[in-house]
Amino acid sequence: MTAIALNTFREAIRDRVLYLLLFFAVVLILASRVVSMLTVGSEEKIIKDMGLAAIGLFGVLMAVLIGVSLVFKEIEKRTAQVLLARPIPRWHFLAGKFGGLAMVLALNCLLLTAALYAVLLARGDPDPGLLPAIGLLYVEQLVVTAVALLFSSFSSPILSCVFTLSVYAVGHLSWSFLILKERLPAGAGRLLCDVLYYALPNLDRFDIKGRVVHHLPVPAPELALAVVYGAGWTVVLLTLACGVFARRDFS
Repeated sequence: MTAIALNTFREAIRDRVLYLLLFFAVVLILASRVVSMLTVGSEEKIIKDMGLAAIGLFGVLMAVLIGVSLVFKEIEKRTAQVLLARPIPRWHFLAGKFGGLAMVLALNCLLLTAALYAVLLARGDPDPGLLPAIGLLYVEQLVVTAVALLFSSFSSPILSCVFTLSVYAVGHLSWSFLILKERLPAGAGRLLCDVLYYALPNLDRFDIKGRVVHHLPVPAPELALAVVYGAGWTVVLLTLACGVFARRDFS
């Protein structure tokens, strides 16, 4: 499994999509300095807002665009069949793919964080309070990666991309199901809202960007609970993906 993860990491860092997304993310972070001078408000807060948004958005795009093609490429090149012909459990293969992409996303977070803090250091405000928000953004990216692997275990890259982005969008709108539930009469509508709310990951739990930028307190238990929540969803999604992949016929 470790060998598969390292090989996946080496393959992913050669992907041109990775460098293209990384380039645009760094450009956006560096451009935040110019944007902050042209808008009304605290320049430091605007730089932090744009920097955290870039780390989150481009990290998710990497997780989706690279994650949905990891399994498909191996099957298309028939390298998966060769590898799985050996006495290796199929779940090792999928877990290794996840581990490799997790390392790529960690490297991406580190590089973008360094770029953001370089800009903040030039402004004289290297705020360490941003680190918890960046950590939760990484946890969110791991959950999205697990979603991408689940869909890619039985679908094409295009459909997997659409499904994963849909889950990501709905995951950030989970709060709306509770509001909608209160406005619906008792019955199937309310039940559907409950199902959607609990059956999909609530990605808003990982979004504390606004609070750290405005120096609002984020309790340590809340951070720990968000990490546990993300880890739980990642394990559940990977377990489902491994179950589906184990039943897939490659003949």
